[in-house]
Amino acid sequence: MKHLVIVESPTKARTISRFLGEDYLIKFSMGHIIDLPKSKLGIDVAHNFSPQYEIIPDKQKLIKELQTAAKKSDTIILATDPDREGEAIASNIKELLDASVKSKTKNAKFQRIVFHEITEHAIKEAMQSPRDIDTHLVNAQTARRVLDRLVGYQLSPILWRKIRRGLSAGRVQSVALRLIVEREREIEQFKKEPYFTIHAILTKRKFPGNEATPESMTPNTDGISVSGQVRNIKDRGIEFTLVEINGKKVDVKEKMSLYDGDYTFSKTIIDSQEKADTISKDLQTQQFTVADIAKKQIKRSPYPPFTTSTLQQEASRRFGLSGKRTMTLAQKLYEEGFITYHRTDSLALASSAITQMRTYIDQTFGHTYLSSSPRIFKTRQKLAQEAHEAIRPTNVNRQMSEVRDEIGAEHAKLYDLIWRRAVASQMAEAIIESTTVVVDSQNQNVNVYRLKATGSVLLFDGFLKLNPQALEDTRLPVYQAGESLETQKIRADQHETLPPPRYNDASLIATLEEKGIGRPSTYASIISTLVDRAYVERVEKRFEPTPIGAAVNDFLVANFSTIDDIPFTAGMEDELDMVANGNKEWVQMMREFYTPFEKKLADVEHAARVKIVAPQIDESCPLCGAPLVIRHGRFGKFLSCSRFPECKFTKPYAQTTQYICPKDGGKIIVKKTKKGRKFFGCSNYPTCDFAAWKVEDIKKYHASL
Repeated sequence: MKHLVIVESPTKARTISRFLGEDYLIKFSMGHIIDLPKSKLGIDVAHNFSPQYEIIPDKQKLIKELQTAAKKSDTIILATDPDREGEAIASNIKELLDASVKSKTKNAKFQRIVFHEITEHAIKEAMQSPRDIDTHLVNAQTARRVLDRLVGYQLSPILWRKIRRGLSAGRVQSVALRLIVEREREIEQFKKEPYFTIHAILTKRKFPGNEATPESMTPNTDGISVSGQVRNIKDRGIEFTLVEINGKKVDVKEKMSLYDGDYTFSKTIIDSQEKADTISKDLQTQQFTVADIAKKQIKRSPYPPFTTSTLQQEASRRFGLSGKRTMTLAQKLYEEGFITYHRTDSLALASSAITQMRTYIDQTFGHTYLSSSPRIFKTRQKLAQEAHEAIRPTNVNRQMSEVRDEIGAEHAKLYDLIWRRAVASQMAEAIIESTTVVVDSQNQNVNVYRLKATGSVLLFDGFLKLNPQALEDTRLPVYQAGESLETQKIRADQHETLPPPRYNDASLIATLEEKGIGRPSTYASIISTLVDRAYVERVEKRFEPTPIGAAVNDFLVANFSTIDDIPFTAGMEDELDMVANGNKEWVQMMREFYTPFEKKLADVEHAARVKIVAPQIDESCPLCGAPLVIRHGRFGKFLSCSRFPECKFTKPYAQTTQYICPKDGGKIIVKKTKKGRKFFGCSNYPTCDFAAWKVEDIKKYHASL
């Protein structure tokens, strides 16, 4: 018998071919073979929202190859990805081949197989358990595609008429944009408040038998003081932080109500230099006695293995990778057979994988580093998408070096991150001994002050041996209750309350997941779409809305508040999940959405136009003298006369920095290579050719002069 196996990509086809014999012909579709037309809506609203799919023009040759191969095959095995998109691709391929008279596949046996890792065992096991196409999953994908097309294609022309031609709207992207715009305005409205923290360097009194010896202190910690945390000052004393005055706590927390929830920030009740000076002077006159010593052991457990969301968040934090780049790297790792399927919101691990990891830990690190029993993580999502595993290595014995040699260093870094997180999840807890020392002032004629120092010592590293985190021993001297301490120095540090931070890739993905906006496979595309449309831009790896993005957001919020709303969008995701689980008909769902949406489309024709406010710069137009403004075009920012279209002056935009060229003293500006990579260069180019990839390189050049 001859078997035709159809997958999505050439890489996946090549990997699978290593596990199957000569009777199997492996072909690929390069993703979807049909799609909605680009030139029109492509949805028959009057007839149950029927999508008018067309064959993708550049897939004609591929389809002919599939049809030819299908003629010669006794069995057609659809082995596309195990999610809604993969199920839809499998369904489309089956319909296309089944409907072709020439292909003679009417009576051929179609089989659908799914697997979550591309290994020999997984492929052969899947071959033993074929199934039919899951129509519920296909319907859920169809519903999402139709829903997004209706919103995008019917909202976009309105944006052209009311704001500017060429703009576009998206159902989920618009909510993400709203989060970013709302956060920016919250930052702009935030009023910084000064506050002070008071610190005292206290030493043990020096009398026989009670010296602070070097052995009783950590010799290598002289770090930055943080309120409520210890800083060892070698043999010069220990830093204590003021925590109470007359029994009232110094630290307070305040809430700021944000669009996406409450933001809590900490400060102290010491809100002026005068108060700080008064307290500092009073502390100088105090005697301090150890009031309490508390020691406790803290156990820290490892994190669960990665889901799509947490992988993108951690790759952003650790390596500065965008969600899109992370998913591209993970896709390659999956197709080459190094990791399990990377689009998942499940925390589950196969029992065979847990056994393999625990054996590896026992043999590599010893039995003490193994958790007392297999650690099982429960998925927190209300409706986790399909029965996937968490992301893990397919073979725990394959090391980072093997990945680097086969597909490159960047893939290897991500693989190592996945490998460490998964294996560490089955390791023993880390044990930390925490010591808190509380001292009280003794001169109680006016105020009673309480200060605190906290130290910690790692007793057993456990999972931290494999997955290290920023932990540093801060060992305190041995104190006795009632012991008197000497004051060496009092210091008041000034601070300012900080506004909520702008979103970066990690925090935006975390918020989208928390609010139920989108699904694991969509986070990367949501963000990249906003950037590609120039609705937001990355500034120092954080998202700032552009004037265009702010204008689009304001129009949608004012006129489509239901569509552009977190609860509504999250509710739509839940309904899509219900369709995927067979608990709701997708056509019914579309009717419930489209009836009020259609009415709103008609009403908004009377809405006022929205003007894009272009920010001015401190430079005048050389033609007419009007201020220049920053505008956004297809290829990014540029400078234009504020009197456009009366005055058509434009010139390239150069983002200036605070740095000075070490060669000729000119301004350092941010530039881009032809491939879009950013670098720093002198504004006097070509007269001066200084250039650097990183800020550190500019500083090094200055230092070498």
